[in-house]
Amino acid sequence: MSKLLVKGRQKLGGEVSVQGAKNSALPILAATVLAKGENVIFNCPCLSDVDASCGILRYLGCRVRREGGALLIDSAGVDRSDIPDSLMRKTRSSIVFLGAVLARTGRARLCFPGGCEIGPRPIDLHLKALRQLGAEIREEHGCLDCRAPYGLKGGRVALSFPSVGATEDIMIAAATASGTTTVTNAAREPEIADLADYLNRCGAHIYGAGEGVLVIDGVPSLHGALHTIIPDRIVAATLLSCAAVTGSELVLKGAVTSHLGAVLPVFEEGGCSLQSRDGDLKITAPHRLRSMRVVRTMPYPGFPTDAQAPLLAAACTALGTTVFVENIFENRYRHTGELIRMGASVKTEGKVAVIEGVPRLYGASVEATDLRGAAALVIAALAAEGKSTVSGVKYLERGYENLETVLSDLGAEIKKI
Repeated sequence: MSKLLVKGRQKLGGEVSVQGAKNSALPILAATVLAKGENVIFNCPCLSDVDASCGILRYLGCRVRREGGALLIDSAGVDRSDIPDSLMRKTRSSIVFLGAVLARTGRARLCFPGGCEIGPRPIDLHLKALRQLGAEIREEHGCLDCRAPYGLKGGRVALSFPSVGATEDIMIAAATASGTTTVTNAAREPEIADLADYLNRCGAHIYGAGEGVLVIDGVPSLHGALHTIIPDRIVAATLLSCAAVTGSELVLKGAVTSHLGAVLPVFEEGGCSLQSRDGDLKITAPHRLRSMRVVRTMPYPGFPTDAQAPLLAAACTALGTTVFVENIFENRYRHTGELIRMGASVKTEGKVAVIEGVPRLYGASVEATDLRGAAALVIAALAAEGKSTVSGVKYLERGYENLETVLSDLGAEIKKI
């Protein structure tokens, strides 16, 4: 098992390019099942979650190879409609293959997905929506047996919650359904618009992505296409947190500031100076952050739940008290116990965490149990006196591409052991 060894209290500096978005890459890879022919997906990050999706694609009959930062996927040979339990358990996002496989083959058999244990992420919205599009779904022994004997048909879908995964599943399934599908209360995340852009390049007719109401005019088939994945806004928020907690100055190349609309004001409230020019985002952090009062996670365009853990870690050494209210997932504070081992003052109750900033953290051996919690522990280690050992690197590698190398290039003393 790999660990990260971090020597804290080192200033960071320089420029760093923001990797492609994990939360765009995974649904787009699933959607290639529908796009017959060769697809070239540029700026696709090297992540274990991406590897898991590629494993599913290969099992289904696709040819997949990587050339540099691009993935080449040829889905002409898809000849399976089932996904084994061993592949489904590797990533929570594997559920988005349900709509793609069902639309391509008329049948899909798969088990419930795995992933980080950060609280219930029920797939009932996925199943209800697909049933409204004509799917017949049986649930038995933890597996789903789905059929569309007469093909999927467009319909009206009203989501009770703007679920990103359900919105993606519906978009993919409805792209080749007969008739028009309208989705109200659809998720508005930038990754939704990125998936729609890819599908439209493949010949789909999708309108309103990112606006809350989606209209999808089904087409008979999709073809392969070239697509470049957007920069990862959560990685950008993580790197901003790294700069903020170390009092550093960094330039993030390729960061899309419009995707960070709820994040940047929080850093400014903490005393950071932010400048955006020609696609670059420069952060200049004070010697010590100020508290950020109250941060509430919400569906986009609100503050993203995935950015909560990195920013909470930065708040541990801020001057004053910061309150976080987690409104998306109920187990998103599992990393706080490890932060306390490093000297942080954190109290949690239900969906609320109260952080009283301390002058300094201390190096310790800590263990991550989920993706964003792992990033939070690395951020805390960057600020801590002495050396820290961060275990659970496998979680970090689900969403961050060689983070230790990126931070080393910026001046951190960090290595994988």
